Amino acid sequence: MTTALHDNAIASRLVTLDGWSRDAARIVKTYRFANYHETMAFVNAVAWIAHRSDHHPDLEVGYNRCTVALTSHDAGGLSALDFESAAQIDALLRP
Repeated sequence: MTTALHDNAIASRLVTLDGWSRDAARIVKTYRFANYHETMAFVNAVAWIAHRSDHHPDLEVGYNRCTVALTSHDAGGLSALDFESAAQIDALLRP
């Protein structure tokens, strides 16, 4: 079972992520793209990361944007896995 992080641990991990914010028991980030094709390529890459780690974010998809929300339901809040997943997702867009 995954263990929920305490507020201090969440705050210290959150500052290491660019553009992510806390929304109650989740961390959230909206990514913007030039077009639908780029958005869907990103969504498919996120799906691959989620499948590989068996940790599945909520995705809200629009024409040129995708909002990603992570939480650990089995922990009842945020866990280290949420922050690891966020970092892997961010790495998709690094040159």
